[in-house]
Amino acid sequence: MAVRSIFPRSNVLVLAYNSVHTLLPTTLIDLAESFLSAHQVDAVVALADEQRKKLQAKLAVDEDEADELRYVYQRIGFQCMAETRFEDAGYHLFEGALDPRLLISYFPDLRGALISPDDELDVFSGVAEHMVPFDSIDDIICADLVRNYSPYLTPNTRSAPPTAELRRVLGIAAHDMLETFLRKWRRVRREGSPHDICMIVDTVLAKLFAQNEKTTDLYALLGESPDVILSELEPIFITTGQYNALCSIYQARGLDEKLLEAWAKIADGEWTDPEIPDPISSMVALLVARRNRALTQQWGVWLTAKDPERALKLLTTQGGRRKVSADADLATLQQIRATNPEAGAKFLEYLVLQKHSTDPALHTELASSCISTVLTSLEDDATAKLWRAKAASYASAPNPTPFLSYFASTTPDSDHKRARLRAAFFLQGSVYYDVQVVREKVLPHAKALSLEMAILEGRVANDRAALEILANTLRDATSSGTYCTTPRRVLHPRAAQALADRYELGAWTVASAAASVSLAVDGEEARDLLRMLLAVYVEGGREEAAADLLSAQAENFDIVEALEIVPAQWSLATLSVFLTRSFRRTLHARHEAMIIKGVSMGQNLTFSDEAYTILREQGAIIEEPLFDDEDDGAIVDEKALPPEPEPALDEKIGVTVNTHGARLDETKNDDVAGSYESRLSDEGDPDLR
Repeated sequence: MAVRSIFPRSNVLVLAYNSVHTLLPTTLIDLAESFLSAHQVDAVVALADEQRKKLQAKLAVDEDEADELRYVYQRIGFQCMAETRFEDAGYHLFEGALDPRLLISYFPDLRGALISPDDELDVFSGVAEHMVPFDSIDDIICADLVRNYSPYLTPNTRSAPPTAELRRVLGIAAHDMLETFLRKWRRVRREGSPHDICMIVDTVLAKLFAQNEKTTDLYALLGESPDVILSELEPIFITTGQYNALCSIYQARGLDEKLLEAWAKIADGEWTDPEIPDPISSMVALLVARRNRALTQQWGVWLTAKDPERALKLLTTQGGRRKVSADADLATLQQIRATNPEAGAKFLEYLVLQKHSTDPALHTELASSCISTVLTSLEDDATAKLWRAKAASYASAPNPTPFLSYFASTTPDSDHKRARLRAAFFLQGSVYYDVQVVREKVLPHAKALSLEMAILEGRVANDRAALEILANTLRDATSSGTYCTTPRRVLHPRAAQALADRYELGAWTVASAAASVSLAVDGEEARDLLRMLLAVYVEGGREEAAADLLSAQAENFDIVEALEIVPAQWSLATLSVFLTRSFRRTLHARHEAMIIKGVSMGQNLTFSDEAYTILREQGAIIEEPLFDDEDDGAIVDEKALPPEPEPALDEKIGVTVNTHGARLDETKNDDVAGSYESRLSDEGDPDLR
């Protein structure tokens, strides 16, 4: 370490022939050294205090005199420390402006890596010679105990119970001395000191506060000095349980990953701190504020084991603007399932129903999950019995309400009921799941899940099987008709949406444009499906249902085809409504055609009259023959004829007809007399009479 010497000054010089002599006064340092050599510490203290008063009384302090005083105080301080008079030692070392790092170096548990053996510290050379020759304060205490009590204690001074307790008390006193020194240093000498020394002092002081459980002082220090050395404080704070203080440092420095890890340990019970009562809420708030995709992904999955609802909300709303790939979603789904299977199921619903993923694997997985939930419900005898009773009650009498609507309105609200509604909505709405995979799960339970089976049969265009289930098993005439007239849907989309909204299941009606395209039926196909439905009714002996179908869909049935399907033994009264509506519609169409023909003929005459006027204005001459009433021959009155005009092109040549509709010779136009008006007289075109 660097050394510094202070030499006394002389005011009296004697000049000889070949020498210079000086009269050296007894200096403060000399007096202090002599008193200390005689162990008269109190005398040195009195001397130093008197010198300090003299200096304070001066307007201008000589720096050399100030250094002498500092030297004396440091010598007193180290002498007191060697004698384990720690309170006095700290006071005098502070008055001597000792570098705090030098005092800290005697406390290995506090200095850590803050001070290394290679660091150079300024100290007076005389002080360096008389410094305590030990590396730690504990060694100083032990040396003093040995000096004072050995060999009077057995088995030895270090392990004897009285000295062990004394060591503990002296150790506490030494730490108190250091704490007091550092507090005063921060208050008096911090201003203008190098930043690295300030950081070391604040870090050591924070360690002392943590060890002594001075939480208020610790928080005040951390609030004033954010530049403490974190790597030194972390193990101390963890050992002493100052987790909130550690978290405050993490938060102040933006160390989100470490902060989340600390909160997670508190939430897991690994750490306990009453000042952090709800670490889960703190984690969620931080993740929401940061909107960091990586942190949200990592800790959102972890939170699903603690608070699935908030964790899923975090994962589904804090994804950021950048689109997440399907592979990333699948990876997140697998991680959530490994942590919390129930949360994994809800995240799967989010991916399909809210994020609108078109991944067939996800849709198939969700459809299978819905069916598995329904099958689990059927394992409950009470639920299975209730569902069978509802199906039997619905089929016992004609009902204009679709079976699913009837089931929803008459079944008490429960998780089982909503599970079946969700399954029906999704199986009908989604077009991406693998139908065969789901069908294999439903097929062993087709009798109990007739509606679901009909939906699946319709998805693979197995129309006959679907209609037989709807018409004869469920006896759902409304859904049967809907299946034929809409894109093979068992429940009409508007009815399904209304039902879903009533039970807050709107997201499960996954209406898709692709569904309408892939399963759409045109007019002719709809008529084929209706004829198939009629045949199903006939084969099932359901005369009344067939009659209702013919009456409701009469316009889509040809009378001849319908009569070929209907058994001959059915009474005429059964088909009376259908026949009446068919005949009425046929007669209406015929009369409508006659009206349209008459209107068209009138419009033709109007257009012909308008065309005639235009042609006359353009100079065109249309000549027609004049016939004698007696012989029906043409009589030409040459005198009455106007002068023969110059040859001109007759625009109507070849289209002039006589009063009987006979065509005139195109070469006899010179012999034709009369006018176009005569053709429109009572003897005109026979088609107009």
